Amino acid sequence: MSENKELLEVKDLGITFFTDRGALPAVQEVSFSIKPGETLGVVGESGSGKSQEAYSIMGLLQSPGKVTGGSITFEGQDMLSKTKDEMIAFRGKEVAMIFQNPMTSLDPVFKIGHQMVEMIREHEKVSKKEAWNKAVEALKLVGIPEAEKRMDAYPHELSGGMCQRVIIAMAVCGHPKLIIADEPTTALDVTVQAQVLELLKDLQKKLNTAILLITHNLGVVWEMCDTIMVMYAGKEMEYGDVRSIFKDPLHPYTRGLLKSIPRLDQSSDDPLFNIPGSVPDLSEMPKGCRFCTRCPEADKRCREQEPGLYDVNGRQVRCWKYAPEGG
Repeated sequence: MSENKELLEVKDLGITFFTDRGALPAVQEVSFSIKPGETLGVVGESGSGKSQEAYSIMGLLQSPGKVTGGSITFEGQDMLSKTKDEMIAFRGKEVAMIFQNPMTSLDPVFKIGHQMVEMIREHEKVSKKEAWNKAVEALKLVGIPEAEKRMDAYPHELSGGMCQRVIIAMAVCGHPKLIIADEPTTALDVTVQAQVLELLKDLQKKLNTAILLITHNLGVVWEMCDTIMVMYAGKEMEYGDVRSIFKDPLHPYTRGLLKSIPRLDQSSDDPLFNIPGSVPDLSEMPKGCRFCTRCPEADKRCREQEPGLYDVNGRQVRCWKYAPEGG
């Protein structure tokens, strides 16, 4: 595939949860793309729909959630039309996922080696010995010392950081073209977080793997990502080049998120900035802009009409301030 061509394309994605309270739209009109070797960061508060997007790409969206609109294509393949068996073959080989908590991502009753060998043989026609050797090499690739010995360990015998390395090793075993990392450092201490992120960057260089990184940590986005999509209440608020958005954030929500980051030149006596209020419940979305109840710049139009997604010098922004004249 040409490096200039999109590896993954998501267009106007809609995800709805069908509950006793009715149909609740969790994600609406979300579009983004990732090229080979590129890293896209998806940020936003809890309840923004970030993880649901990832699950829909992997075919792991659970009931009562359902994809109700848009398209997901991977190298031109329509992901939403694939059968269950086709998705099982696809997962791990073409796209792999790293989940939030490494301690719950591994089965506690099986040894590391058993789980890795089983996963490899699910996707490749190799003997147990060949799969074992591949697993050992993958553990070495992610910097796990005494890899042969670790194959014979149970998950509870390893630290959280070591378990996360095992998860990453399992993710890269099949040399996937895309890795979806859903808060991969949440359960780890700061030192181990840095090691895991450095590991992902190193593996990306070696394998030219694209990464979809879901995180709350904007510092991680700055360090890791080429592009960023800011999500709020199921919709994208701003989407574009990381450095442009960090240097000159356009949407009030993006500005609020960046202002919330503690600064080294900030006095310890100064209170940390926070965006007042919280993400609205799916059943109680504002009539106009979804951020209007928390936005310091909201006016009457913001409260009554929802803005579209407007192009501003190649960046996408969902705010009435950037609507073209007559829009």
